[in-house]
Amino acid sequence: MKRVVLIGSGGSGKSTLARRLGEKLNIHVYHLDALFWKPHWVSVQKDEQRQIQNELVKKEAWIIDGNYSGTMELRLVAADTIIFLDIPRMICIYRAFKRMLQYRNKTRPDMGVGCEERFDLDFFKWIWDYPRTKRPAILKRLEHLSQDKRVIILTSPKEVKRFLDNVQ
Repeated sequence: MKRVVLIGSGGSGKSTLARRLGEKLNIHVYHLDALFWKPHWVSVQKDEQRQIQNELVKKEAWIIDGNYSGTMELRLVAADTIIFLDIPRMICIYRAFKRMLQYRNKTRPDMGVGCEERFDLDFFKWIWDYPRTKRPAILKRLEHLSQDKRVIILTSPKEVKRFLDNVQ
């Protein structure tokens, strides 16, 4: 496990798992949200997103946390391990709301500088719709990749904890 991609709904725990996994494996973690958002929530253009990721995946070891479906293929192809946090939507909604309150008017550690946490109804709608709109395509893609890569699907906080406890 040297090139790890973490994907899943907002609030699924990607950033937390990435940090903890990075500490255990002594591998640098890259949070795509921190790389793809400029101050005041200005998005980095797709070409720049691709360029950033092309440079990241050339490195010998990395953990990359984030979805960004338009550029996900770059990461999936380069990874040796793909972890999909398939956490129930109510847990994800709860965590996102809790995070919003915890970091209100502050920038989260895994976010771009100058991107203060805020309530975003579209984001909560995206989380709610994720199991129906994003999950099926991700599962289908992971099924094809599972022959060449280590694919890990974690479906509960207990499974995530058990996985982390067993990482050497």
